[in-house]
Amino acid sequence: MPLDITLESWLWNAACAIRGPVGAPKFKDSILPLAFLERLSDVLEEELYRLAEECSNREVALSLVEEERKEGAIAQGRGLVRFYIPEEARWTNIRKQDKGLGQYLTNAVRKKKLSRMVMSVEAELRKRVIEHLRELGFKVENGELALEGNSDKHFLRRLHDAVRRLALYQMQGWVENLWPRLRPYFADGRDINPEAIRPVLVEATTPWQRELFRLARLTWSLPYSKGYGRRLRFLILDEGNRNPEGQPYLMGILALQSPPLSFPPRDRRFQYPPGRKTELVNQTMDIHTLGALPPYSYLLGGKLVALAAASNEVREAYRRKYEGRRTEIEGRVLPAHLVALTTTSAFGRSSLYNRLKYNGEPIAISIGYTEGYGTFHLEPLYPLFREYLEAQGISTRGGYNVGPRIKWQTCVRALERLGFSGALLKHTIRREVFLFPLIHNLDDYMEGRTDEPEYKDLPFADLGAYWRERWLLPRVARVDGWYKWEAEQLLESLLVRNEATGVRSDER
Repeated sequence: MPLDITLESWLWNAACAIRGPVGAPKFKDSILPLAFLERLSDVLEEELYRLAEECSNREVALSLVEEERKEGAIAQGRGLVRFYIPEEARWTNIRKQDKGLGQYLTNAVRKKKLSRMVMSVEAELRKRVIEHLRELGFKVENGELALEGNSDKHFLRRLHDAVRRLALYQMQGWVENLWPRLRPYFADGRDINPEAIRPVLVEATTPWQRELFRLARLTWSLPYSKGYGRRLRFLILDEGNRNPEGQPYLMGILALQSPPLSFPPRDRRFQYPPGRKTELVNQTMDIHTLGALPPYSYLLGGKLVALAAASNEVREAYRRKYEGRRTEIEGRVLPAHLVALTTTSAFGRSSLYNRLKYNGEPIAISIGYTEGYGTFHLEPLYPLFREYLEAQGISTRGGYNVGPRIKWQTCVRALERLGFSGALLKHTIRREVFLFPLIHNLDDYMEGRTDEPEYKDLPFADLGAYWRERWLLPRVARVDGWYKWEAEQLLESLLVRNEATGVRSDER
């Protein structure tokens, strides 16, 4: 006879163990709401703790929350915390009751209608999903998403902005602490002599280099991502232009991560040998961050960073870091060959990668478009989805061979349990996909006809010299707006206002 391991059976067994078979039926119906209440209490306490740190005083934080509750800001989703639980109904007080627990719960929960609140979490979350999508410019038709307007770059930036602002608000203390120390690495336009620019590629391995990378990345319109799996990060510094302390200015940043094992535009290109797809795909990497910082971005510095991705130095950094390393789960030693990179454009068709060549040879090759599926338009809801699933005992942890898929799986599970179709993950925004071949015989290598990669010889110094003649100097002769750039504008882009209070972090 097969084991009954359904949630219903678990609840029944727990109720019988606690109250016996006679009182179990009624008690069973209370266990799940109580477990959910404990989880909600923990989440609220985490948010109160964060708010208390920002206010430097817990009493001030509590008074702000209480004021918002009375005004209805929390109920409308505009509060400093996402929801409210009365003090006597929070788990910290419930667990202290050693006598009369049943009556206490009745008074605390029913009196405050908390049971109704707990059981209406799904309805509230469904409402939040629909409102969020409408605010972004989507409408739901027959269970699928449709755009009410067009999908130009301004619209796409707005989609990303909500996610970026949420992440930035949570990191305001970190930003304000780091900016004074790292500000000297960001150039004003007047600090730069274009003729003297001398780029160098540096792997970000020390704490200050990683902090500089992260701070620079946060200034972009796309939400920050630390990447998945194997990771490499690089800074491009200008040794020819330095700040008063003698430090080189930051020109751009580049970051690689493990590739997705399933990626249709790439997989349609290669006929992998049977049983070797994972091995071969794991000898490629995905570019998840690539770009220049102003004023260098005005001088087509993005082209330089894109060229850098294909350089010998990036391949060598990969070999140094991963040669002889065993995979954590399978215990296999994979060849430390980096034979190709893939990436997608940020907004539809890319002007950065198209026609990117070195001495007439393409550096990046367009291999199609994504199918318009993803989770980025649901990012602000992702923490709520996780809490909703975890409160029901559903794991949302990542791990080996999961990577970005765990976010996809979490969104699908939450949407389906809320009564939505997984089709809501089709945001319809297609991105151009590019392949960077790092070896001459890439097709033969990926299709198993050879085990010997024939590497291209692309020293970064040569790529930088080519960029200087092909893009930098002609650009300087045509435009002069870069000279007016002031680095303090970056700080302005990093400071966000709390939408509930209208107060910016540096105004506290």
